[in-house]
Amino acid sequence: MTTPDGAARILVAGATGEVGRLAVLDLLRHGARPALAGRDGRTLAELAGRTGCPARLLDAYDLDACAGAGRWALTELGRLDGVLVTVGVAGFGAADQVSDAAAEHLMTVNALCPMAVLRGSVPVVRDGGFLAAVTGAIVNAPLTGTADYAASKSALACWLGVLKREVRRRRIAVVDARLPHLDTGFASRAVVGSPPPLRPGADPTTEVGALVRELLGHLAGPALPEAPAPRRRADAPSPSAPPDR
Repeated sequence: MTTPDGAARILVAGATGEVGRLAVLDLLRHGARPALAGRDGRTLAELAGRTGCPARLLDAYDLDACAGAGRWALTELGRLDGVLVTVGVAGFGAADQVSDAAAEHLMTVNALCPMAVLRGSVPVVRDGGFLAAVTGAIVNAPLTGTADYAASKSALACWLGVLKREVRRRRIAVVDARLPHLDTGFASRAVVGSPPPLRPGADPTTEVGALVRELLGHLAGPALPEAPAPRRRADAPSPSAPPDR
């Protein structure tokens, strides 16, 4: 996908996770030029070597570095058309059973880190670009045993809603991507607790591809031709639906 100024140049923060990796590959298929930021050094190096994209380690607890990711991407790419943050971690357990340390971890990774990346990108993303983060279906329908996890994702969703109004005059699209549960094993890698019984997840390639098309559509103006895909956002998930990707 190209803009009037050439290939779309996009920062993907969280590129070493499954959703981020799929987003990078799909962006490349659309002719975009991604810059990669992620936590897993080995996976990041492999992905950068495979794609030729510039890459940078990203520690969710280093909020200053998170805030600098957008400016780094601008330097590497020469222009910044959009930012997609897919950083996130799951956590389960009753509110009185989740430790303060685990709750802090969930809030840092799921809310403070994405906020820092996007906050630092506001001054450097171009007018008419986009700022996006994955929150998840849990924002719409929090399940029992997800109080702290849901709170962290809902905090990010609220922040994105306010940001959207603040950057409206610059025609920057702010996208709160409430992906349904995806078949990536994400819930099974929870930082605390175990997930409830879950229905089979949606196909991640299809869902992430649809999200990428939506984001690039903001840069293209008129919407890109639609491809067959299930809903990307779970406006009314069933009570048994899992909370995230």
